Amino acid sequence: MNKFAHLFLGVFGLFGASWLAFVAYPYITFAGMQPNKDPNTNAVAPQGNPGTADQGARVYAANGCVYCHSQFVRDKNEGADIDRGWGKRRTVARDYMFDRYVFLGNSRLGGDLTNIGVRQTDPQWFYRLLYDPRSLHPASVMPSFRYLFRTRKISGQSSADALKLSGPAAPPSGYEIVPTEQGRAIVAYLISLKRNYALPEAPEPAE
Repeated sequence: MNKFAHLFLGVFGLFGASWLAFVAYPYITFAGMQPNKDPNTNAVAPQGNPGTADQGARVYAANGCVYCHSQFVRDKNEGADIDRGWGKRRTVARDYMFDRYVFLGNSRLGGDLTNIGVRQTDPQWFYRLLYDPRSLHPASVMPSFRYLFRTRKISGQSSADALKLSGPAAPPSGYEIVPTEQGRAIVAYLISLKRNYALPEAPEPAE
């Protein structure tokens, strides 16, 4: 009986220690994180996402973007992410502290999106990419997300968000193609992806 008790306690202790190391400790550490405050400028980073961007994160998740795009920048000694221009430093846990959903991903059929809001600031570029990826990248395997847009008759002036298309892709005369509410939200989310602030635990690597 004593041998069984010792065996049970040993197995229980092993699983308990593993749970503490891989579940409880990371959760407690992450939950206790605070934004970093720059002592010189008093700038606080990271900052939370605005409401529309937060809605866009749900659209991003619903459309499976995480299956082809990652959102993490590896250290310079662990890959070529920084050399590719995907970020100036590696990403760390504090970068994600305000994210309701963390889309690290494990595939890069498409480019990394950690700092896509730094590389691209024009909403029109994102709308065109979502509507017709091959209009910007002829060799792209990205699917078209045309259901995030609608064609409507122009009433008065054209919408500022109307897609600027030409040739066969252009809408009929008197009509325009505009993003739906979900289309605007996902673009707001993508533009909000900017982890270009300084953090003490992740300095920019020396050239």
